[in-house]
Amino acid sequence: MRLIGMATGGDRGRRQVTVGVLAEGAVTPLAEVTDFYADLPHWLEEARAAGEGTVPLAEVELAPPVPPSARVLCIGLNYRAHAAEGGFRPPEHPTVFGRWTASLSVTGTPVPVPANEPGLDWEGEVAAIVGARLTDAGEEEAEAGVLGYAVFNDLTARTAQKLTTQWTLGKNADLSGPMGPIVTADEAGSPADGLRLVTRVNGEVVQDGDTRDMIFTVPELLSRISATMTLHPGDVIATGTPEGVGYVRTPPRLLAPGDVVEVEVERLGLLRTPVTDASARSGA
Repeated sequence: MRLIGMATGGDRGRRQVTVGVLAEGAVTPLAEVTDFYADLPHWLEEARAAGEGTVPLAEVELAPPVPPSARVLCIGLNYRAHAAEGGFRPPEHPTVFGRWTASLSVTGTPVPVPANEPGLDWEGEVAAIVGARLTDAGEEEAEAGVLGYAVFNDLTARTAQKLTTQWTLGKNADLSGPMGPIVTADEAGSPADGLRLVTRVNGEVVQDGDTRDMIFTVPELLSRISATMTLHPGDVIATGTPEGVGYVRTPPRLLAPGDVVEVEVERLGLLRTPVTDASARSGA
């Protein structure tokens, strides 16, 4: 089952978002996004009972299918090959940094390069969306508490990221966190069993990885994080990127205005992001 966000009314900061179930190119609206996550068992039952969609997907304005209260936690250096390409040893503990929901966007949304950056770097990822309240959860409980998975691109402003040891600024450029529909865990399967992840820039493959290369599995990540902070339905864990990012290349390669980056994950779908110049930030 695939869940999407549908935006209606107002500008980006004032739109109402409704979660809908996508099937056969059409969407059945379910509930306002906060209400949806407040009673997930009910709305998932409604989603499973939904028949053919009532609204053609082509007529829908997409929005990230997570509540405004969601915490977006990203994991750095979580693929062995990616850690190695950056000259790092595999970490003993997950490297966790935060995004705000304001940085999230959806497929097709142009992402501007900030004026002080030579470009943006790609980081194709799988995001796990939490579907249950998790506090001090063991790995079995954590795995059962995953609502589903989505394609994610942790687009990074490397200049800002490397100014200090704290990565927050470089990981929150306007619209720089595009994510796809949520594919429920029963359909997506477990990333630990292997999902191929491919990133392309203007059609050229720049990343070709497999989620089996993750250092910390999704259940382990959720368990470890929930030992410190309670996770809530709708929270997002971006689980890291495989090798092949742009900044480690010789010479470094970054996304410039006019480029198109695509992230495709087996069973989860395709996320397409055009890159534009800083003038587009006025609408972010």
